[in-house]
Amino acid sequence: MLENSVLIVLWLILLGNTAVAIIAVFSQKRDIATIWAWLLVLILMPVVGFFIFFLVGSRISNKKIFRLRTQEQRGLEQIAENQRQQLEAIEQLLPIPDSASELVNLFLTSDDAVLTRGNEINIYSNGKDKFAALFDDIKKATSHIHLEYFTIYDDEIGNQLVDLLTQKAGQGVEVRVIFDQYGSRGQHHDMYKRLRDAGGVAEPFLMRHFQLLTIRFNFRNHRKIAIIDGNVGYIGGFNVGDQYLSKFKKFGHWRDTHIRIHGDAVLSLQSRFLMDWNATAPAQELLTQTVDYFPEITELPGRAMVQIVSSGPDNDLKQIKQGFMRMFASAREEITIETPYFIPDAAILETLQMAIMSGVRVRLAIPNKPDHPLVYRATQYYARELIELGAEVYRYDGGFLHSKVVIIDHGISTVGSANMDIRSFALNFEANAFIYDPDIAVQLENLFENDMQHATLLTIEDFERQSFWMTCLQKFSRLFSPIL
Repeated sequence: MLENSVLIVLWLILLGNTAVAIIAVFSQKRDIATIWAWLLVLILMPVVGFFIFFLVGSRISNKKIFRLRTQEQRGLEQIAENQRQQLEAIEQLLPIPDSASELVNLFLTSDDAVLTRGNEINIYSNGKDKFAALFDDIKKATSHIHLEYFTIYDDEIGNQLVDLLTQKAGQGVEVRVIFDQYGSRGQHHDMYKRLRDAGGVAEPFLMRHFQLLTIRFNFRNHRKIAIIDGNVGYIGGFNVGDQYLSKFKKFGHWRDTHIRIHGDAVLSLQSRFLMDWNATAPAQELLTQTVDYFPEITELPGRAMVQIVSSGPDNDLKQIKQGFMRMFASAREEITIETPYFIPDAAILETLQMAIMSGVRVRLAIPNKPDHPLVYRATQYYARELIELGAEVYRYDGGFLHSKVVIIDHGISTVGSANMDIRSFALNFEANAFIYDPDIAVQLENLFENDMQHATLLTIEDFERQSFWMTCLQKFSRLFSPIL
């Protein structure tokens, strides 16, 4: 009798857990793959699964999404005016290749991403050079400094940055900083106190100062951009922290890619920052008069054509993912990808498969070590799948590969914060520069070729030689791909 009672209680708990799991998962809009992944977690791991769901699956509030969606894109008129003034010079630039016209139109339609011409671009592949250039530009600032980073750690380089910003704020330069609270491991009140005392402002993305460290893992601001005086901008993969200067033995040499832009594309970065700022900042810090942030550019500093494209949970279009797919579909010769996390959804994988079957050479570089165990094992699973489709997959052995770069046909490239994974496609706020310039594409390809001097070409035999346990772990991790 007792055994029957216990069995009934267990069945009731199981049914109750299943019912609550269904309600929790279907309470907000999610794609089918994500729904099944969460149901798997919640049903197979009663109680514990709900704790994981609370940490990882909770979505950003509709109120905060509304604040982001209702922000007006600023600066477009000034960009257009700059372009009109330089029309004669623009016509002498390299024309946009036919393969890029559809991509340009896609971003213009989906993200209001203006094509800017005549930009000068410098590429940085190590933290020392990137931070030296950024700090030098900050020292020269006379009007404003706008920074937006996923990670700003309270460590040596993080404090050097805040010290420099504090100095500039004391000189009367406007300083505004957006950081992600989860990515930065807290709000670091003590670190920012001196900046705020000097007149600068630092705000956690879509958070408030009185809130504790958020336990929501998803829907983070993964963007990494900087704007100085509206003339110089930075975008790419580097965060602010000592590990990005190769100071952590765990990671060794940190290989990343960041670009410095001088030209109208900086005004597009400025527009992105202002939208994020006004969605984040308290009422007394909102920016309404922003014309001074968009200076007139009287001459073209370079030759590169650039679109700044953003995507995030506030928009269902997944603009950057669509850009990747358009690039893959339009490639005729070669696709080159560097990414620390390769967890594609079915659409990305199928587009790459079609490219391979059409005779396009596809090369992918991934790290040789994990910084997130399940994520890395899922990356290995999909790397093997891509090899089976006919791609070349390289394991970078020269340190930790954090570079987020895609290049097609030696002419079109993109650098930014977005990884080639579902998290970047749907769960994070990202920003990428799409560049239409053969010279920049060749420079990025040369960096890739140099990386391959420190890489191993993986084969199916490499995966077949691994342990049974490792194969199981990779397959298990792949089940959770939609929520990693």
